[in-house]
Amino acid sequence: MRRLPLSLAVAILSAFVTAQADTPKAARPNFLLIIADDCTWSDMEIHGGQGKTPNLKKLAAQGMQFDQCFQAAPMCSPTRHALYTGLYPVKSGAWPNHTMAYDWVKSVAHYLQSAGYRTHLSGKTHIRPKKVFPFEYSKLGGKKPVAVDRFLGECASEDTPFMVIAASNEPHSPWNKGDASAYPPAEIDLPPVLADTARTRELFSAYLAEVTYFDEQVGALLALLDKHKLTENTLVVVLSEQGNAFPFAKWTCYDAGLRSAMLTRWPGRIEAGSRSSALVEYVDVVPTLLAAAGLARPEILDGRSFLSVLEGKAKTHKEFVFGLQTSKGIHACKRHYGIRSVRDGRYRYILNLTPEIPFQNTVIESGNKFAWASWKAAAAEGDSNAVRLIHDYQHRPAVELFDCTQDPWNRFNLIEDPDLADVARRLRAQLDQWMKAQGDQGQATELAAKTRQGRRRNKK
Repeated sequence: MRRLPLSLAVAILSAFVTAQADTPKAARPNFLLIIADDCTWSDMEIHGGQGKTPNLKKLAAQGMQFDQCFQAAPMCSPTRHALYTGLYPVKSGAWPNHTMAYDWVKSVAHYLQSAGYRTHLSGKTHIRPKKVFPFEYSKLGGKKPVAVDRFLGECASEDTPFMVIAASNEPHSPWNKGDASAYPPAEIDLPPVLADTARTRELFSAYLAEVTYFDEQVGALLALLDKHKLTENTLVVVLSEQGNAFPFAKWTCYDAGLRSAMLTRWPGRIEAGSRSSALVEYVDVVPTLLAAAGLARPEILDGRSFLSVLEGKAKTHKEFVFGLQTSKGIHACKRHYGIRSVRDGRYRYILNLTPEIPFQNTVIESGNKFAWASWKAAAAEGDSNAVRLIHDYQHRPAVELFDCTQDPWNRFNLIEDPDLADVARRLRAQLDQWMKAQGDQGQATELAAKTRQGRRRNKK
């Protein structure tokens, strides 16, 4: 990768120094960002899913629910790097999983600390290096977030503005928390992308229990705001992260992999019970928080503030959202398999860089941990749906186009439809433009993924 140009480095420093505004310290809002781990957005009750989420339902009634929120990568580490930096993965250097940002990158911790905020990340990290993410750190502690409780108490007594990121480990596998008996395997409905086997039902039941467990964590965190009398001046954002670890969600650029739930609450600023269909991305969160705090947006950021949407002053935000999957370096991936994607309000275009190579990951290699072995057994016994799903998960065409309104699970490839040729060309042009702007060289970038996963701190 090229060394950061001097002019760009100066711009970053200048933006960092001048990001402070004249907003009085006491008038600045606090921020509570709560993020799930491997949770498909449509599995949550707030989006019509089976996972009971009473605390999130209550939060939705108090604030704004987003129906079209997306992240830039369907894996934990690049997702979190993008969320905390406001930069897409290739620009920041954090595009594979278990990755790290370039040393020159700044995160929301830098921007808010320069304005007098304390910043605290409690729970899952999956981000590097520490100099890019200079948060105070702690363990989240299940449904009793003691460290967050203590931190909020300190900020309340000292009248110090804060940002807390509460990063849950749920519902990431293994699914062993929550009450699975609330979801009898024989009674649940399986998504159409999952083969109907006893093992699939057993695991999906346990997964839904952890969705509810995460909801209980959300309730505990919101109760702490009430306890310390911080609710009225705190902007709350709850995100579901990328899709679950079953096939066709995490590790893919289908909607189930890149789409996210987002709930926001800010008493007096966000209309209670409101809902937005605006296209927003995780990279937009940092500039939105900065705008809410009265701070300038650093020019280096890829994201743009959607504060006007939160405040009901705008109904739209972006025309396109982007995503990528880098499989080189993920668990049990024996060969590289890069994916790039762009989506507008209706259609998703996917570019598979090496369609001649079967896709592989831990789902396929781990036997029945994610029910794959049971799928293969069902296919061997003549289950045609299992046969089709197994084939489609591992073998994909070079280009895919989906109507996400009519086909939310992205199962019917429309790339050969002559009536959608203009749609495909328009989306491909946007994808090519985005990749060029990000310095994404496609296959060359994929093959360089290992350089972003080692211990060496690459400054270039």
